[in-house]
Amino acid sequence: MLELAGIIILGILAQWVAWKFKIPAILPLILIGLLVGPIATLFTDDGSKLIQPIWNGQKGLFPGESLFYFVSLAISIILFEGGLTLRKSEVLNVGPIIIKLITIAVVVTFFGAGFAAHFIFGLSWPISFLFSALIIVTGPTVITPILRNIPLKKDVSAILKWEGILIDPIGALVAVLVFEFISVGEEDHAFTLTALSEFGKIVLFGSTFGFTFAHALAFSIQKKIIPHYLLNVFTLASVLGVFVLSDLFAHESGLLAVVVMGMVLGNMNLPNFKELLYFKESLSVLLISILFILLSANMNLEELYLMYNWEALTLFAVVVFFVRPLGVFLSSINSGLKLKEKLFISWVGPRGIVAAGIASLFGLKLSKLGEPGAEYITPMVFMIVLGTVLLNATTARLFAKIVGVFLKKSEGILIIGGAEVSQLIADYLQKNNRNVILIDSNRNNIDTAKNKGLQAIEANIYNDQLDDNIELNDVGFLMALTGNSQINQFAIDKFKEQFGENGSFRLITSEEMNDTANNPHEGLFSHTDDYVQLTEVARKYPSVSEITLESKAHYDKLIAITVTDEDIIPIFIKEGNGDIQIISSYSNELKNINKGDKLVYLGKSMESIEVVQE
Repeated sequence: MLELAGIIILGILAQWVAWKFKIPAILPLILIGLLVGPIATLFTDDGSKLIQPIWNGQKGLFPGESLFYFVSLAISIILFEGGLTLRKSEVLNVGPIIIKLITIAVVVTFFGAGFAAHFIFGLSWPISFLFSALIIVTGPTVITPILRNIPLKKDVSAILKWEGILIDPIGALVAVLVFEFISVGEEDHAFTLTALSEFGKIVLFGSTFGFTFAHALAFSIQKKIIPHYLLNVFTLASVLGVFVLSDLFAHESGLLAVVVMGMVLGNMNLPNFKELLYFKESLSVLLISILFILLSANMNLEELYLMYNWEALTLFAVVVFFVRPLGVFLSSINSGLKLKEKLFISWVGPRGIVAAGIASLFGLKLSKLGEPGAEYITPMVFMIVLGTVLLNATTARLFAKIVGVFLKKSEGILIIGGAEVSQLIADYLQKNNRNVILIDSNRNNIDTAKNKGLQAIEANIYNDQLDDNIELNDVGFLMALTGNSQINQFAIDKFKEQFGENGSFRLITSEEMNDTANNPHEGLFSHTDDYVQLTEVARKYPSVSEITLESKAHYDKLIAITVTDEDIIPIFIKEGNGDIQIISSYSNELKNINKGDKLVYLGKSMESIEVVQE
């Protein structure tokens, strides 16, 4: 009981440490597992592990093959959750460079790392290519913490993010297929027609079961056969059932079945899908926390010593400094990426959860089958995982500065609230070459914004979704434009340091609008317009206009007009060089107004009014 409780406590503690220090969780998880496992044998009186995963005499958590079964079921849930994230529409929208990274670069990694493992370690071709298949994946869980605090050009962040998301299930699928091919071969019959037949059987049953039960579950959800309170646990039971059932019909086809099931469900328009995904993510966090401490602790010093040689260092160097860059450079031909951007993408390629998890599972399975060289799989993959995560976590920021992709000033703009007025402002900014992202929890607002060609993210600012979104790395301005003053204030308080380094603004409240003596410095646009007034003007005059300024006095006169005319709201100053200043409700702070600058405003045209005023 003490060991089981200790694993859960240490696992969640490792997750907290990862969050606190903004590092991939897999790093503290594996290190803790190694400390309480093989390394602990160097210090304990009887040479035993502090946590013994496999039952050994009076100590251990899992008797017999129980650990093997637990790992299999846990990996099936993690792979299903990964499959849910692979959307066909997203694959088609991410662009040619990412499509090539999950195809061309995958092939380069598969063959490059496979050849390297074979010739450096002298492993058999099947084991070598299983290793190379396992290290294909990067994964968002390791990429995101590393890039979270590196201001990068949006395109570079997006490429790394989408590569990690899309390659997770693809890499898992390749690894599963390679493993299935190895497992059906016998000593004297490997790669014969019999082996190919068994392999085909695994692919057929795995794909069929995954596809069929995905549609059956989707039908049950859509027809509300399953009550809402049972939806998450019913889905969990379905995944485990499909894994076991497929395995009964074709041995070792279960993992393929759950990956396919997740991919199919992820591409259906299901009600409560986001809720289902959140549940699976939470469950995956718990399982990963337990799993990687167990798997690391289950390793022996003998396995670690297998990597304590120059061959391991050579293999790591080939994978990181040759195979990864080769895949990136071949994938980015005619992509428009600059050399410095290709170098940075080549440098950042940490391996993650799926690689380490499946490696341990396959290592256990193949060792049980007596496959020569199977004992190398787990330590080799763990070496690549730990090495790449440590390398990228400690050097990515410095390397970004060295190659010149580090943004010295964050110019992106984050708008909280996706209503029509926010969309009008975002559209103007986007047309003026500014990176603008709308955030709203209202799906209709997000869909409308996307249909207009705007970047929009459906998210709730009260949770931590935005903290993990590396596409916001270049954001330096924050504008809270919702109709709820409490949400606006919360957004400023929570995100001003992360996204508002160059300025954080919110709409003033009705009370503040009537109290001009205490006008807030963070107020937006004017001290006479709140959300209601802004929305009404946007409804009557749905356009953003510009008027050229002659001087600071000219600007002051125009601002005076906007105070008395409720159908005109000033929003920006567009400087002659194209830079844009956000006008605050404390607008007299703007000093640097030059001839040729433009006042950007929402509402009716000021040209005719200007003629009258002259």
